[in-house]
This record gives sequence, C-alpha cells and structure tokens, in this order.
Amino acid sequence: MVERKRTKIIRRLITAIGVLIALCWSLAPVYWVVVTSLKKSREIYAIPPTLWPSHITFANYRSALFDSPFLQYVLNSFAVAIGVTIISAVIGALTAYPVARMKFKGRNLSARLIVTAYLLPPSLLFIPLFLVLQNMGLVDTKMGLIVAYLTFTVPFCTWMMISYFATIPAELDEAALMDGATRTQILRRVVLPIARPGIAVVALFAFTHAWNEFLYALVYAYSDTSKTFTAGLSGLIMGDTYIWGQLMASSVIAIIPILIIYIAAQRYIVEGLAAGSVKG
Repeated sequence: MVERKRTKIIRRLITAIGVLIALCWSLAPVYWVVVTSLKKSREIYAIPPTLWPSHITFANYRSALFDSPFLQYVLNSFAVAIGVTIISAVIGALTAYPVARMKFKGRNLSARLIVTAYLLPPSLLFIPLFLVLQNMGLVDTKMGLIVAYLTFTVPFCTWMMISYFATIPAELDEAALMDGATRTQILRRVVLPIARPGIAVVALFAFTHAWNEFLYALVYAYSDTSKTFTAGLSGLIMGDTYIWGQLMASSVIAIIPILIIYIAAQRYIVEGLAAGSVKG
C-alpha cells in the first residue's frame, strides 16, 4: 500500500515537472517579447540583457499605435480573418455534408482531393494566385487576400467538418427524410445544430490561420488600406536594422485580440473537441 502511494506521488511529480518545463518552453518567448516591449532602447541593446526592465516605459506602444499605421493593419487583419472564417465555414459545411452523409460515385475520391488541396504548400501557389488575382483586379485589396486565404482554409474546414459530420448517427437523416425533409433542411435543422461545437472549433482555427498568415499578405498587399499586421511587422525591419522596441510592442498588440478570443471561446473549444472524441 505504501509502495503504491509512493509510486503515485512520483508519477504526479514527474507529470508536474513535465508540465512546468512545457509551460516555460512555450511562455518564455512570449515573456521576452512583453518584457522587451517595456524597455527603453538603451536597455534593449544592453549586454548582458536584463530579465526585467529597470524603468518600464510605454513609449514603444505609443509609437506603434499613434506614430505608425499599425493599428490600421490590425483592423485589416480582423476584416480579412472574419471574412475568411465566415466564407470557409459556409462552404465547408455545404461541401462536407454530402461527402460525409450521402453515398455517390466519386465520394472517396472527393475526400482525397480535399485533403490533397489542403496539403499543398502555399509557397507553390502564390505565383499562380497572384496572376489570378491580378486578372480579377484584386491585387492589393482585402478581398484579394480573402480569396487567396480561402485556398487553404476551405479545404481545412471541409476536411474537419467531414470528420465531425460522420460521427452524427445516420438514423437522424433517415428519420428526417421519412418525414419529408429535404437535404438542405436536414443540414440546416438537424446536422448543423448538433455539430455546432465542432463548427465553432473549425471556425476558430480558420480565423487563426487567416490571422497569422504571412506569405500571401506580404506578396498580395502593399498599401496601408489592405496590408495586414503580419506584413506590417516586416516594415519595422529595414535592412540589418531592427526597431526592436516598436517591433515587440506591435507584436504584443497583435497577440492580445487573438488571446482574448481564445479565452472567451475556451469553453466552446473544449466542448467541441470533447464532443467529437466521444462521438468518435
């Protein structure tokens, strides 16, 4: 009995140490970004570096918010990410439902093609996409970025929803069909309400993908009216000169909105992932 308790304590201790190491590994870069954003320029370049600013200053945040168009970049990112999330969720649901719930020729091939489209590296597509957007007159526009981001968020959302829709009992569809419901009505009134937690998780991941994307934003948008914050941060790097204070402050400003969204949606994320695992 004593040996069992000792083993249990050791396991808990090892688990706690592992969690602590993982937290330090994950949060150390974030801590350094925040601390650097609160330092003066002289202290940022001091050797050896300090773990905490000797004199806290918010001058870097003031410069980022009022002396540069970075706040406009953040608003552009919000507009693009929200547009991408809504369109991806709608198209993903309409595409995933027949693949997951209906039997037709080429169903398995369609699912494989969706996965293949998601796995294509964005670096292989940005030149063809640029030509497409140029012909459509969407280069250097927020709509152009939305169209470009849909190339990887729609396959992702579709594939995730296929997996989630497949866990819902097929008997619900059959009962609704016997009652005279159409496929559209089944999707809207039966499947989507049940899959709401999963859709919330997929939408949140799509928002994060669009929010953090850098390559397309750098290539397709170059004016202040359409540039997102990821591309805007690169403007603070001029040759071999890094404006570290303003760069770190801008990074913190960009982190805060997505952090608030994740904290607010934490319950829905856990509910969606847990529901999917139980049903699976």
